[in-house]
Amino acid sequence: MSAPPLPDGYPADAVVAEVPTATPGDAPLDNQVPQHTSYRGKRLLDLVIVCLIIVPTALLCAIAALTHLIAHGRPVLFRQQRVGRDGRLFVLLKLRTMRNDPVGQEKPGDADTARVTAVGRVLRRTSLDELPQLVNVLRGQMSLVGPRPTLPYQVRRYTDRQQLRLLATPGLTGLAQVHGRQRLSWPERIEWDLRYVLRQSLRLDLAILFLTVWTVLSGGGATASHDQDPIARSSERMLSDA
Repeated sequence: MSAPPLPDGYPADAVVAEVPTATPGDAPLDNQVPQHTSYRGKRLLDLVIVCLIIVPTALLCAIAALTHLIAHGRPVLFRQQRVGRDGRLFVLLKLRTMRNDPVGQEKPGDADTARVTAVGRVLRRTSLDELPQLVNVLRGQMSLVGPRPTLPYQVRRYTDRQQLRLLATPGLTGLAQVHGRQRLSWPERIEWDLRYVLRQSLRLDLAILFLTVWTVLSGGGATASHDQDPIARSSERMLSDA
């Protein structure tokens, strides 16, 4: 299923642009360095939208958490340290979607995708597992739109060029999510993120939000394994139970 056309007034290349072709080690995208790492009104946009959706979202989150609790037990929240804007660390919140195997008791070669629970697969496909991150948005640790926040070990594997990704506030969704989501390798996703860092604007954010809703409703939330990806491979770990 293809994505719908953008609403009138949105530049076609604002979201559906050519696939980035740069490789790690190349010069910054279009030989540009971002002059601004945000735009005026971005934080206000986040707060307005979150206030409009917080009640139905909280209800959906509660139902999803209760379903996972009944089917797979506690904890229902997944807490993990991620890297935010300018390299600052914060604790990201998600609904748990994987078996909570004790450290050291995993099966050899047990990929993250093999540990996803039955309810977790549905939560990931519908992106309901991401809803608790609205709390991160309210705290100012994340934005609705921006590069997805990554793990410290992944950031340590970035090239100097890829470090530019950290100039923007991480988001719930972004250019990479509407251009293939987890079907992309990490280097490909970073290229889309760098493009966003350079071109972020109110119109671009609204277009990405529109296409994100379409992607989720059309079933574009399937999870892929990145266990062989040179940047992403590694098992996730709980920071604390809830």
